[in-house]
Amino acid sequence: MHILQIAGDTLVGAMPQLSQTATATAESLSVWDLALKGGWIMIVLLILSIIAVYIYIERLLLLRQMNKPSETFLQKIRDYIREGKLQSAKDLCQTQGTPGSRMIAKGIERLGRPTQDIMTAIENVGNIEVAKLEKNLPALGTIASGAPMIGFLGTVTGMVRAFYDMATAGSNVDVALLSSGIYEALVTTVGGLIVGIIALFMYNHLVGQIDKIVTKSEAEALEFMDLMNEPVQR
Repeated sequence: MHILQIAGDTLVGAMPQLSQTATATAESLSVWDLALKGGWIMIVLLILSIIAVYIYIERLLLLRQMNKPSETFLQKIRDYIREGKLQSAKDLCQTQGTPGSRMIAKGIERLGRPTQDIMTAIENVGNIEVAKLEKNLPALGTIASGAPMIGFLGTVTGMVRAFYDMATAGSNVDVALLSSGIYEALVTTVGGLIVGIIALFMYNHLVGQIDKIVTKSEAEALEFMDLMNEPVQR
């Protein structure tokens, strides 16, 4: 009985410590808490992520508008030109509002001139349209490559802070003293990689959409030039 009483007293005395340990184990840091541990570098990464998402959405909406289907567009252009209705053809190009239609509209304006002049005018408009489509893409690419580097910068500054705290603490070094610097070092790395990876995927997706529009516009321009070289039917 004496042994059982000692064991019971020991168990009762250990219960608060066991409860605290279980509570501490059950607790976990939220994403927001982890972000706060990253320091000012996380603010920079947050701003970059907002800019990247804005550029992606703005470009994606524009590209979808520029890539609208036009199954009968070239056929109507062909009919208008054969009938001599050049103004109707220009109005149709303006209504279509795509890079390919603007290239064809420039070609219609140059009708009657040498073929080389028409091709040059169409190519010049095509270069301008591609530049419009690629607007802000360099900024998105910079974010994709720069965000991980900024995260690594936070890693370096966090480790410097941790070792500085260790050096100034002397013999009183403990885990709590070093935790803030280590948190900053690890969290900023994760944050930078997340922002960079997402921005890279968005950048590549936009580049793929632009390539599709450019290919489609070039095909329409070539078909228009073939129309110019068709023999006149009598």
